Amino acid sequence: MDKKLIKAVRTYLIKDDKIVAINYKQNYIGYYDIPGGKIETLETKEEASTREFREETGMTITKQHHIGHTIIEYPNRIFDLDIYLVDEYSGEPLEFEGNKSMLVDIDELFKETKVLPSIEIIKHLKDNINLKIECDMNHNIINIKEEA
Repeated sequence: MDKKLIKAVRTYLIKDDKIVAINYKQNYIGYYDIPGGKIETLETKEEASTREFREETGMTITKQHHIGHTIIEYPNRIFDLDIYLVDEYSGEPLEFEGNKSMLVDIDELFKETKVLPSIEIIKHLKDNINLKIECDMNHNIINIKEEA
């Protein structure tokens, strides 16, 4: 069985030991995630990062940089993620119909029980990040390793 491949981005904004995260009110109800999403046709990875971040947080990225790549593999699908760090931005996190965005203390976020694998990436953020994360259907991480 071929797994569905989804090309996407995740965009990390860290400020004073806090990170911008989203908490879903629809679909993955109650789960925490990092802003991001699918790369649309004819859209660059950087454009997708900026667009998805604005759509999910209400905030505008004015400067960001690409730091690497992560694969998140589930039994039925693979997310091929480009990872960005925000350097400059404007605005504050907002609440929307489908999710609430917020600045969350990073240590507190790791205490949450309903987190998607993109939260784990926080522990590995650095230039030239290259991770592979294997998950079960319930978003539990089975294995994580740094790739060369």
